[in-house]
Amino acid sequence: MAAQLHNHVPPVPPALSESEWAAARWEDDGGSLAEVRPSTHRAQWLRIAAALSARLPELTGREDILVTCEDGTRSGAPAAFYPTLAQLEIDTALFAPLHPATIRPARPGDEDRYPAAWGAFVHEAAHAAHSHWHTPPPLRGTALDEAGQILEESRAELAHLGRRPGDRRYLRAATRALILTDFASTAPTDRWQAALAAGLILARRDAGVLDPDETHILENTLTSVLGTDLLQTLADIWTAAHATGDADGQAMMDHARAWCQALSIDPAGTLPPPDLTGGGRGELAEVVGKVVAQVQVNEAVQAAAEARGDAARAARARAKADQAAQARQAAKTAEKVFNPGGRPFTPGAPGKGRNRSPVTGTRPPEAGEKAAAGRLARALRAAAYRERTTTVTASAAPPGRLNMRQALARDAQRAAGATPTATPWTRTVHRPTPTPPLRVGIAVDVSGSMRRATAPIASAAWILAKATALTDPDSRSATVAYDRSVTAITAPGRAPRAVTQFGVKGMGHCLAEATDALTAGLGLDRPGAGRLLVVASDGYYNPTEAARAATRINALRKTGCAVLWLAFAPDPRPLPGTTVAELTDPAQAITAIAKAATAALATTRT
Repeated sequence: MAAQLHNHVPPVPPALSESEWAAARWEDDGGSLAEVRPSTHRAQWLRIAAALSARLPELTGREDILVTCEDGTRSGAPAAFYPTLAQLEIDTALFAPLHPATIRPARPGDEDRYPAAWGAFVHEAAHAAHSHWHTPPPLRGTALDEAGQILEESRAELAHLGRRPGDRRYLRAATRALILTDFASTAPTDRWQAALAAGLILARRDAGVLDPDETHILENTLTSVLGTDLLQTLADIWTAAHATGDADGQAMMDHARAWCQALSIDPAGTLPPPDLTGGGRGELAEVVGKVVAQVQVNEAVQAAAEARGDAARAARARAKADQAAQARQAAKTAEKVFNPGGRPFTPGAPGKGRNRSPVTGTRPPEAGEKAAAGRLARALRAAAYRERTTTVTASAAPPGRLNMRQALARDAQRAAGATPTATPWTRTVHRPTPTPPLRVGIAVDVSGSMRRATAPIASAAWILAKATALTDPDSRSATVAYDRSVTAITAPGRAPRAVTQFGVKGMGHCLAEATDALTAGLGLDRPGAGRLLVVASDGYYNPTEAARAATRINALRKTGCAVLWLAFAPDPRPLPGTTVAELTDPAQAITAIAKAATAALATTRT
């Protein structure tokens, strides 16, 4: 049996058969067709057809077409469009093996579950939008009609892809499942079948539906059957058809006539019967089978690539959502920690928290601390200083400095009658460059092992807060103490008058929440400022605490914030990604912090 071309665009449906007329007359007499030929899942298919009718305007730009889903179309094709009736039929078998109750065409994206059926739907939509010509009635059913329909198949799909390139995957699915599979199972190797394969498969390659690597083996076989010259002639004909307008029926008939003449077939006659006796029988079907296999391989590769892309996009979306949720939680933590007069914030504890504050009192700053704050402020101002930008512009008129060489050149241009282009005046403009502010957050561990660090960090917190207040109005610093709760020692934007003293409290670490409070309170994750997070701790955390804190620190580092880890005891365990400073003398804390802060400020881009 030869592969046949189904006429997808008959102007009207074929006439009813005698049995269909008898059934219709019987129904008119009061009988029920459902009693004779029950329609499986009829209500579901009516719903699906209505949904397809609703989605058809997005494919065609037309709202006058009615879609029906039947167990077999009236034309015999898997799908058909009748332009004079504005009807589009789809065979329900295309949706197998899906149960109709699960098919939801009204839901965008559901079509990915039945790409071949949707591809047939898209193909008929392409005819509805672009096939505006018809074979004259006297010539219907002739070789000329068949040739015109061959050329129209790829021409309509090419025009559709020009409007909706994203539908290519569905047209490929329909081509593989309906056209290629038909050829692979039934086509003998004769001239007409070879020409049919060229017009339906190679022409779709040139229309952009199939890829060259999928069809090259078929092209080689068709060349051996038809000859190089004839195959090129046919290619020229379908290329010309691709450039033909939607309503230019005369040009399409001319192309169809040229197709018949190239194959030595009478345009007004019928198609020649398939040659089932030649020794090459089955060669074409075998080659098309290889095309099917290559298309399947390419589709699998593309599907895998799309799956990876979808997974990556989903991962990015989840990461973005998690980041936003984390930012909201950090803002709430900062609000509770730096609330004036607030108590220690204990993560997971309701109300105001249950732990006592590590703060033991305040004292006036010493003279050495005041001097240190002044020195640090000067160092920070020096690190934040940026050279003025200098811009030199040339112009034809003052103000500016006169360049005599350019002035003489301009006079010479005038004397020669040419349009003067020389620019004798130069002007130098110096503009100040904005200085970046500083953001420094200190998180000090107040568990039992950190007793030696409390006094030096209390002093460093005051010195840093005073220095940042003297450096730039937009500079900020803050210090928090943490064990199982987080307590503010100094707050952003508030320069303390006295040194806040604190002591160690006990067990536990919530460095993750301490980092959240400093990040949100100071904007440590936002560029445009010198940013530094300082952690003073021995690092002896349980694995869960360490992992949560490491996540926060890594996120900060990715935004460009420097992280300094101060260790006051031997054998510290700093978290990964931090710059470690092991201090034998706790009084060196402010020196290490000042050095890191000035470095962060000096390297900030404005």
